[in-house]
Amino acid sequence: MPENAPQETAILGGGCFWCIDAAYRDLIGVTEVVSGYAGGHAENPTYEQVCGKRTGHAEVVKVVFDPAAISYADILRIFFTLHDPTTKDRQGADVGPQYRSIILTTSEAQAATARQVMAEIEAAALWPAPLVTELEPAGTFWPAEPEHQDYFARNPWSGYCRMVVAPKVAKFRKSFAGRLKTRAA
Repeated sequence: MPENAPQETAILGGGCFWCIDAAYRDLIGVTEVVSGYAGGHAENPTYEQVCGKRTGHAEVVKVVFDPAAISYADILRIFFTLHDPTTKDRQGADVGPQYRSIILTTSEAQAATARQVMAEIEAAALWPAPLVTELEPAGTFWPAEPEHQDYFARNPWSGYCRMVVAPKVAKFRKSFAGRLKTRAA
């Protein structure tokens, strides 16, 4: 990709950020993924504070991508396959507002696209219940601590990664095999 190619940013929360982070890193057109916190009211929150459910933040990923290689709409369509967008403040055993399904938009164009994709997902009846995904303008994105970045690749042996992240990533890789970056052997 040329050095000055236009980039776009998506900020998405769909449960634990380790799962979402691991999937988007594999996609063609994605140039950067950063786990972090957004949608809350506290300045520079820590993981412990967010898990304490008092900051209002969700665990999110900031996905920087080349819109010539992958559209924002496709980033969102993939997002709706990576988590259950029908459970409020919950993903599996992870419970709390930090695990809510949320799309934080950086422009009115992104908000319009998000509304269109959400309507498309609802109309397709991909999920057995209505979407509860929140849609709001992006405020400040706070990067998570270094130990949370690219967590799955660095900790594949951990219990959470083996039991929760690995199955989600495997399903993602199978479903989107044609859209994945070439993986080193």
